[in-house]
Amino acid sequence: MSKIIITCAITGSIHTPSMSPYLPITAEQISDNAIGAAEAGAAILHLHARDPENGRPSADPAHFMAFLPQIKQRCDAVLNISTGGSATMTLDDRLAAPKLAQPEMCSLNMGTMNFALYPAAERITEWKYDWEKPFLEGSDDLVFKNTPRDMAHILQELGDKRGARFEFECYDVSHLYMLRHFVDRGLVDGPLFIQFVFGVLGGMGPDPENLTHMKLIADKLFGDTYTFSVLAAGRHQMPLITMSAILGGHVRVGLEDSLMISRGTLARNNAEQVLKIRRIVEELGRTLATPTEAREMLHLKGADRTGI
Repeated sequence: MSKIIITCAITGSIHTPSMSPYLPITAEQISDNAIGAAEAGAAILHLHARDPENGRPSADPAHFMAFLPQIKQRCDAVLNISTGGSATMTLDDRLAAPKLAQPEMCSLNMGTMNFALYPAAERITEWKYDWEKPFLEGSDDLVFKNTPRDMAHILQELGDKRGARFEFECYDVSHLYMLRHFVDRGLVDGPLFIQFVFGVLGGMGPDPENLTHMKLIADKLFGDTYTFSVLAAGRHQMPLITMSAILGGHVRVGLEDSLMISRGTLARNNAEQVLKIRRIVEELGRTLATPTEAREMLHLKGADRTGI
């Protein structure tokens, strides 16, 4: 089989600090977690930022630049900056940091959707910050806005003007057809790197049948011009990404997607999850892609052409 890329999502806007004491919040914590994940075998690091004072998801470029240069100096992994941020942020907010950093790679969400996190609030009895409970409970009326105009703007600002390539995040089969639309418009070209996202309430459920269907439709729409990766939320993380590896796809782990390393046990850092899936995929006969190989596979511009 072909080389397999491990992406690690270091921290994100889904989990609140109360849900795990190991979730990286400060620039030092994010940097250390990212370096550990890269040393464990992650070729791509998917990065969000948080306000170190209160743990809130942050779009402030200063919060990103507090850790991006350190990560770049200490490892060769591809730095992939989120353009999703949080559903409560404006598009301008979400693009501020990637426009400044001009990374090799960015995420791009391929559709507007509900992004319902409120069931998690029922499982938490103690809250670290006063914003956490209202943030989660309020997601029962939260729309994650990603219109075709938004997508075209992101493609122009970060792709055309700054040379970034994209991880196209598809939470539904309809998102694959939206991506095909942008290919047909000439705004996107291959090789495409498509991230199938499972287990977010508002998107696809974490069923194996959904993964096989997504691959079937992607094969039909994109032929040999794409590769896919899989991320799955919570307890579904390892089973579905293992299935991705078996099907010839790539994998994503990280505390953004799941706080656990096994049933009932919190992961102490991102590297633990990378090492676990690395063992699994190597036992399946897959060989890890290095950052250099990932750059070649995805046609990235190179770390020396970023603003970091």
